Amino acid sequence: MPALPRLLPALALLLAALPAGAAEETREIGYVNTAITNLGLTRSHRVVVERFDDPEVRNVSCWISQARTGGFSGMLGVADDPARFSLTCAATGPVELRDGARRGERGEQVFESSTSLFFKETRVHRFVDEERNAVVYLAWSTKLVDGSPYNAVAVVPIR
Repeated sequence: MPALPRLLPALALLLAALPAGAAEETREIGYVNTAITNLGLTRSHRVVVERFDDPEVRNVSCWISQARTGGFSGMLGVADDPARFSLTCAATGPVELRDGARRGERGEQVFESSTSLFFKETRVHRFVDEERNAVVYLAWSTKLVDGSPYNAVAVVPIR
């Protein structure tokens, strides 16, 4: 039996274990090269811009830019990307908070991007500020830097 048909059930299980819609909800918008590596023979260091839509808040999109390491380690997926990023979110139509949107001081994770082979990620959590009628997005790195992770915030009013 060829190897591919034997691997299909394992691949299906792996895909089922991924967060719902993870591959479809994030879209790379573009990038800029920040430094050429290995005389241009490998992928350059770059800043990548991605967009994701909040599944529980209709008509809100967020854009996150992140530094990505190039070179051989970047090409092989084993690079340790810098924990630097920027975040902005905007209403793309009438904002509608769905009933399933978690409220409370812990918020709800709506985005995750691996930034190293082991243990370091960029995450975005959503919080609802009901007093000010706004949705707040907090991007943060799981890499601790002097006891405090890098972070960024974006706010979208609910009208």
